[in-house]
Amino acid sequence: MLVKNSIRDFAILIALFLTWIFFSIMSPNFLSARNISMLTIEYSITSILALGMFMIILTGNIDLSAGSGVGLLSGIASVLVFNHHWHSFLALPAAFVIGVIIWFLMGKIIADEKVPSFIITLGGLLVFKGFFWLVIQNSTIPVVISGSNLYSLLTTYYLPSVIGYILVFVSAGIMIFVNIRTRFARKKYGLFIDSVEKNFFKNFIQFQVMVLFVVILNQFRGVPLAFCILVGTAVVTYIITQHTRFGRYLYAIGGNEEAAIISGIPVKKVVTFSFAIMGMVVAITGFMQASYAGASTTTTGNLMELDAIAACVIGGTSLKGGRGTIPGVLFGALLMTSLLNGMTLMAVSPEIKFIARGFVLALSVWLDVRLSR
Repeated sequence: MLVKNSIRDFAILIALFLTWIFFSIMSPNFLSARNISMLTIEYSITSILALGMFMIILTGNIDLSAGSGVGLLSGIASVLVFNHHWHSFLALPAAFVIGVIIWFLMGKIIADEKVPSFIITLGGLLVFKGFFWLVIQNSTIPVVISGSNLYSLLTTYYLPSVIGYILVFVSAGIMIFVNIRTRFARKKYGLFIDSVEKNFFKNFIQFQVMVLFVVILNQFRGVPLAFCILVGTAVVTYIITQHTRFGRYLYAIGGNEEAAIISGIPVKKVVTFSFAIMGMVVAITGFMQASYAGASTTTTGNLMELDAIAACVIGGTSLKGGRGTIPGVLFGALLMTSLLNGMTLMAVSPEIKFIARGFVLALSVWLDVRLSR
C-alpha cells in the first residue's frame, strides 16, 4: 500500500510539473503574478468542494448533486440580497442553514433507507437544478451591489503584503510544533520516523515554497481571502478525519461497513452527518463561486461535482471508500484547476474542455482501479 501511494503521489507531481511547463510555453501569461492569483482563487473554490466530497467518498458513497447544489444555494443567497434586500450577513447564513438541512435529509434517506447514494444524489442533481432556475427565474442575479460587501469580498479581497508574510511564519511555526510533537509521539510508541536531516530538509523546502508563493501573490494584490478560507477548511477537515473518532469511523465504514456495524460504529449517524458536512461545504463553495463570477446565473456550479470527484480520485482517494488523504485531494484539485485555467488562457473551445475533463476523470478512475488490485 505504501508503494502504491508513493507511486501515485510521484505521478501527480510529474503531471503537475509537465502541465505547468506546457501551459507556460503555450501561454506566457500562465505563470504571471496576476494569473497565479486568479488560479489560486479558482483552486480554492474547487478544493473546498473536493474536501467535502472527500469525506463522502471515504464512506463509500458519492454526491452527484454537489454542482447543482452550488448553484441553488448561491441563487438563494443572491436573490435574498438583490431582490429582497437582505443584508449579506443574514442572507449567507440563511442559505447555509438550508444547505445543511437539505444534505442532512439526503444523508438520512441514504443511511436509514439503504438507498444507493448514486440514485439519491442523481435525483438531487435534477431537482436542485430545477429549483435553482426557478429561484433565479432563469436570469442573472448580481452579487456585487451595495449591502452585499461580505458576499462580494469572498473572492475579491486580498490580504496586505505584510499580513501574508506574517501568516507564512506563523504557519511555519505551527508546522514545526506539530512535526516535533508527532515525532516524539511516534518515537514513544516505537513507530518509524524520518532522520533529523531528512525531516529538516522537507520542512525547509515547504517553507521556501510558502515564501515564494506569497512573494508571487504580493506582486499582484496579495494573498486572496479565498485561499485563507481554503486553508481553514483544509485544517478543519484534517483535524476531523485524522484526530477525531468521527474521522476514524469514516475510514472504517468505507473499508468494511459490515465490520464497522459489528464493531458498534453508528454507521447511519456517521453517514448522515458526513452529508450534513457536505451541505456546509456546498454552501460555502456556492457563495465563493457566485462571488468570483460576480453573479449567480443558470450555469453556476455546472459539472463542479465531477471536478471534485476527479480531484479526490487523482489524489489517491478510493471510490470504494476507506482510503485517501487531505494532501492528495489538494494536489488533485490543483491539477484539475491548472488544466482548466491553462485551457482558458489558450482560448480552448468549450467542446475541447469537456473532452479534457472527461478524459481526466476516466483516467483517474482507471488509475484508482488499477492501483487497487
